[in-house]
Amino acid sequence: MKIGFVSLGCPKNLVDTEVMMGQLTSQGHQLTSHPSDADVIVVNTCSFIDPAKQESVDTILEMAEYKKTGRAQRLIVAGCLVERYRQDITKNMPEVDAVIGTNELDNITALCEGVEPKANPLDAYLYHDATPRVLSTPKHFAYIKIAEGCDHPCTFCVIPQYRGAFRSRRFESVISEAKRLFAQGIREINLIGQDTTCYGEDLGLKDGLAQLLARLAEIETDHEKWVRFLYCYPNRVTQKLLDTIAEHESLVKYIDIPLQHASGNVLKRMKRGSNGDFFLKLIERVRATIPGVAIRSSFIVGFPGEADTDFEHLCQFVQAAKFDRVGVFSYSDEETSRSF
Repeated sequence: MKIGFVSLGCPKNLVDTEVMMGQLTSQGHQLTSHPSDADVIVVNTCSFIDPAKQESVDTILEMAEYKKTGRAQRLIVAGCLVERYRQDITKNMPEVDAVIGTNELDNITALCEGVEPKANPLDAYLYHDATPRVLSTPKHFAYIKIAEGCDHPCTFCVIPQYRGAFRSRRFESVISEAKRLFAQGIREINLIGQDTTCYGEDLGLKDGLAQLLARLAEIETDHEKWVRFLYCYPNRVTQKLLDTIAEHESLVKYIDIPLQHASGNVLKRMKRGSNGDFFLKLIERVRATIPGVAIRSSFIVGFPGEADTDFEHLCQFVQAAKFDRVGVFSYSDEETSRSF
């Protein structure tokens, strides 16, 4: 059977897609990049903000046309949109034959084959080093998901509601996967998670991310290698973490730290706390510890309750911080996000 995939959204979704593709190929199924040739089409969706939801719905409807014009017999919708709107998809989109949530990836083969999947395990899903994966990134780099879920109470974000509580992969599982990827010729590994700086806390590790990065830097390869990670939570950036990045040549001198705002008033309403002054001191410490470091951040504008003075404060902060890269997003109202 030929299976076609469309993956939308962030790198975390991409890894989920690679895991599903690995499950299918390990059972003898073939993959195709041409939906017109696919017997089954899987759309892995994103629903973080309104534009992502709309893109997901549009893509589902586009792929549904191949059931009329191509050879596709089944259309499966996976991912975050399913976690939020499972019943709506099932009720209002008759083109869709099955849905699969973020904690149900092991069901993908059964659903593609039209077989009733086994009951889901009680434990939330988290892949490991022995999980089959088919890499879809360029041959020189790959992502490794080191954790799933999130425990932060940010009022603008719905991820904890459909990704679950924060949970780290086992230390040696990450090391084993990284060794295998480097041996395959991968030159750059990107560690990903909703908050990688929390890595290991649930396993009782102190400075877990710093320990993990140090071990990854020590892996011997027959070619140059680089390791970076996404994303930092500001109050989890320890001096140990910064010292570790500075110490090892193979650890990319790059920090991606979504600050979301600089006004204490707005950050309080976001349930993130802190303020621009604290952030400026943190940025100063990052640059002092890691010479030549590149720093990226992202911000939300138009958050409910944001006054003109808050916005002006943010603009002044961005100018003072002198980031290398900045992403700015307008607030997207989410009906299932927490009250602020």
